[in-house]
Amino acid sequence: MTAADHPLAIPADWRDFLALTKPRVMSLVVFTGLCGMLAAPQAIDPILGFTAVLCIALGAGAAGALNMWYEADIDAQMKRTRNRPLPAGRMDRQAALHFGVGLAVFSVLLMGLALNLAAAAILTGSILFYVLIYTVWLKRRTPQNIVIGGAAGAFPPLIGWAAATGQVTLLPFLLFALVFLWTPPHFWALALFVKTDYANAGVPMLPVVAGERSTRRQIGLYTIPMAAVAVMPWPLGLTGPIYGLVSILTTAFFAALAAQVALRTTGDNDTMRPEKRLFAYSIAYLFIMFGALVVDRWVA
Repeated sequence: MTAADHPLAIPADWRDFLALTKPRVMSLVVFTGLCGMLAAPQAIDPILGFTAVLCIALGAGAAGALNMWYEADIDAQMKRTRNRPLPAGRMDRQAALHFGVGLAVFSVLLMGLALNLAAAAILTGSILFYVLIYTVWLKRRTPQNIVIGGAAGAFPPLIGWAAATGQVTLLPFLLFALVFLWTPPHFWALALFVKTDYANAGVPMLPVVAGERSTRRQIGLYTIPMAAVAVMPWPLGLTGPIYGLVSILTTAFFAALAAQVALRTTGDNDTMRPEKRLFAYSIAYLFIMFGALVVDRWVA
């Protein structure tokens, strides 16, 4: 159901346009981008730094808006998304499309003009990857949508680093790999306790297609390389002991929660508490890891 099905719907206001940008998702994207910039070896002018973070936020918001524009039919069938502006009928799809495209173009142009072409190019790639590769191509076609599509959310540290330095080196690539490998356990934990929503919407998420047991096993398997990449910057000499110790402790706890999920069996009426704990902690995990990276950089 869309705005066309709601002739008496209240017109969209600023809160609906804000909701299109997926602000809760954007907060993590902006934070990892900011930390990538602050961890770079070259200091950046505060005004330019603010501009870079703004561009990352606008780019993420553009991707979210275009995602909602394309997936309005799916959102209408899922409990957790059916009150979004488009399926709830508070906004028409044309407005969402124009808003998303406008944000995308503005964010890329501003990044290129105010910062550098490298950061603008990576920002462009992240938006296109999320919209075209993940949303349009993968989401409805394969249970590997999260695995491949996870790259979209892993770009911000690269963008932040490139904004400060004009190039990308090994550390930001490891940060990219961390977020990339973190994404499947994070989203599959969510998918396990909202799989009915995905099934009703016809989205081939792994629990729907392969079942819970396979999904749990995959969560455990992906956590192994994620843990290795998370700790790797320290022994490689790219970070100091603050990041090293925090990465070991927080990743060990992540692995323990993932193991609980991976090794257990459950029925449809289970409360899914271990899955919910892993999902909640996985969000905090990235905030802690990237925060420790910045503290390590500035204290060293």
